[in-house]
Amino acid sequence: MPITIIAIGVILLLVLMIVFKVNGFIALIFVSAVVGVAEGMTPLAVIASIQKGVGGTLGGLALILGFGAMLGKLVSDTGAAQRVATTLIAAFGKQRVQWALMVTGLVVGLAMFYEIGFVLLLPLVFTVVAAARLPLLYVGVPMVAALSVTHCFLPPHPGPTAIAIIFGANLGTTLLYGMIITIPTVIIAGPVFSKFLKNFEKSPPEGLYNPKVFEDHEMPGFWTSIFAAVIPVILMAVAAVFELTTPKENVLRQFFEFVGNPAVALFIAVVIAVFTLGLRNGRKMDEVMEMCSSSIGAIAMIVFIIAGGGAFKQVLVDSGVGDYIANMMKGSSLSPLLMCWTVAAMLRIALGSATVAAITTAGIVTPIIAITHADPALMVLAVGSGSVIASHVNDPGFWLFKGYFNLSVTETLKTWTVMETLISFLGLAGVLILNAIIH
Repeated sequence: MPITIIAIGVILLLVLMIVFKVNGFIALIFVSAVVGVAEGMTPLAVIASIQKGVGGTLGGLALILGFGAMLGKLVSDTGAAQRVATTLIAAFGKQRVQWALMVTGLVVGLAMFYEIGFVLLLPLVFTVVAAARLPLLYVGVPMVAALSVTHCFLPPHPGPTAIAIIFGANLGTTLLYGMIITIPTVIIAGPVFSKFLKNFEKSPPEGLYNPKVFEDHEMPGFWTSIFAAVIPVILMAVAAVFELTTPKENVLRQFFEFVGNPAVALFIAVVIAVFTLGLRNGRKMDEVMEMCSSSIGAIAMIVFIIAGGGAFKQVLVDSGVGDYIANMMKGSSLSPLLMCWTVAAMLRIALGSATVAAITTAGIVTPIIAITHADPALMVLAVGSGSVIASHVNDPGFWLFKGYFNLSVTETLKTWTVMETLISFLGLAGVLILNAIIH
């Protein structure tokens, strides 16, 4: 019966979001309450569980999301992202422009949310297309693939970070494994896949977006720009390496575990960016602080949707469903990694939102980790892989890609949907191969 109630709850979530267009946060909180009561909890216990889930999830995540949004805004609004992109494109040259944009997508994608990175970098893609006279999709897809891969595999992005906190996975280890999977995935889904898209001759849509194009003297230097964007990842990766290779008593390990904590690493990056990208580049402190303040509004709904997922997870735990699922898994031969990927993929196809699909999956499969002793970091990546599969008409990202690349719905299905599905299967393959090597 508990599994039937969860299934009904998920169906209710789908109906609310797809049919009635209910906001994701409202839908998750409502479904959490319905499932809790149906599982036998009292209404007061359900409220307490929802509050605990929201508080527990945001307690570990609010600083990361806040500082991450500030860093992304600083990288964007000071011209640092444009400097990185234009420098790499000039260095790689016309013949390897795909690789330049792929690297740009990875670097910029680490510091900002997918939609922001997409809107920021597409005008640069349009400029390259016009100057080099190359097909739009051939040039643009590697950059989009890089943004998508960083979004689903690499902390400190909200999806993988939230799942890692729910699963109790080490964020540094998750980042390290994620980077190993990211490199082959982004190469195949980016430059390799885009070679098959040369027949899609499209021109950039006119008047769709007219961003600020910075003059050379307005932008910070290349190495300053790239350092500010990647310093959190460097600190987290170094901390993960020390954790894997040195004893707990090691002073260097303790130091890097502190500065490599995602919230601390992002705070350090924001402080560095304020001075190197802002003040040292001729901007006043109040102007730089305005960039930081305005960044928070852009992530408010993402934060609440993740909180709603945390509430759903906590209700499942407190109602005893978690133990029920764990007992069911004792005799199961199905790989927990494959189960995570499958559940996330099904929810993604039905819901459209990768973040909601990933967070909901995390709530459902969390008990499996303790019972199967699956690697939590690999479980995070398995969920992330499943959550991007088969993006179609119920995903805002589908329409974003369609609009900016001037495609029909059918053409978008043949390009964007195939690319996202490719990333999903490549991610799953990477997770299973890593699991075989590590364990």
